[in-house]
Amino acid sequence: MFKFLPAIDRYILRLTIVPMAGVFAIAASLLLLDKMRRLFDFVSVEGGPVGVVFKMLGAMLPEYAALAIPLGLMLGILLAFRKLATSSELDVLRALGMSYGRMLRVPYALAAILMAVNVALVFYIQPVARYTYEELQYELQSGALGASIKVGEFTTLADRMALRIDRSEDKGRRLMGIFARIATEKGEVLSIGAREGAFMATTDNPNTIILRLIDGTIVQDSGDETPRVLTFSRHDLPIDLPRVEEFRTRGDDQREFILPELLRIGWADTQPPDTRDASQASFHFRLVEVVMMLLMPLLGLALAVPPKRSTSALGVFVSIVLVVAYHKVNQYGEDVAMLGRIDPVVALWTPFAIFALLIVWMYYQLAHVPGGQPIGALERVFGKISKRFGKLFGWRKRRKRAAGQTMLGEEEENEDDLAESGA
Repeated sequence: MFKFLPAIDRYILRLTIVPMAGVFAIAASLLLLDKMRRLFDFVSVEGGPVGVVFKMLGAMLPEYAALAIPLGLMLGILLAFRKLATSSELDVLRALGMSYGRMLRVPYALAAILMAVNVALVFYIQPVARYTYEELQYELQSGALGASIKVGEFTTLADRMALRIDRSEDKGRRLMGIFARIATEKGEVLSIGAREGAFMATTDNPNTIILRLIDGTIVQDSGDETPRVLTFSRHDLPIDLPRVEEFRTRGDDQREFILPELLRIGWADTQPPDTRDASQASFHFRLVEVVMMLLMPLLGLALAVPPKRSTSALGVFVSIVLVVAYHKVNQYGEDVAMLGRIDPVVALWTPFAIFALLIVWMYYQLAHVPGGQPIGALERVFGKISKRFGKLFGWRKRRKRAAGQTMLGEEEENEDDLAESGA
């Protein structure tokens, strides 16, 4: 498929793309699984259908992918070059005169492709998906998604009816032990009890459903007369569904604007200052998240090469911490800039400049300083800590071994004493 590429580029591509896809799938799955647990709790409390959980997860996927893509790209490159370094293949390539810049051709080609995907995500797909998620959440809370009546609890309908169901069967199609109390417009109070019932839709009025009751009793209390008691074998009780207000239009949150809308609102003199600040902050946040991907190949390579005669995986841990921490700092900068407390350019591009300088310095140390090791100091500290822990655990093992030998010696002495006494 990639026969037009030189053999070394195809080799680096094969080493990079497999862990990159794996890291992306794992990171997205972990984020979705954590969100899925909270969504199932939320939907169960609201009494909504289970299917809405997966719709909400689908709406959250673009937001998680915007973080998982840079993380997967960086770790894919890091693991690929780490394999080359630990197997001494990197030393062979360097001895043949191949520079680090030459070896980064394929990683930068992948970064360019994924940058285009990330631009589509953060500037177009993610804002619409965020609005869809908020709409689903609103409809779930308002009951527009067909929230079920909780079994064993009183549910108020249309502000004039209280309904309680003892249990449900056949996936809610058959309701058992029904009690309803209705306040009519004439001031009467109807208390209805039935053995079973079922909800039925009406064709003429979609805002009204029919609760068909079977084998029950109606107690009609007018207040000034003796209550009337009626029995029935079947009775249709109309129920007015609560009116659900329409969800707000897209754009109340600046994060829901797509790129043309951000550019139009953020730099329009006719807009209020707070609206312009919020739009500019959202624009710069998305932009630095995309531009950050240009630094991922340099970061992955700088942290991939461990010191000589070392197989430490400290670089993997440091890389994850740097990327996630940088993302969180950007989120904080966006929130502060939206409040107008600081200019969006300063709040978001200053951390980017610091992050970029750090990565360029680490790459320079590796590629152009003889014997340079970007995280050599951290490696030494980590090595000392590992040795201390090793000595501690080794001391404990020796102490346990000595204690075991002492107990064995005592048992042998006891056996000898018993043998002598028996003799």
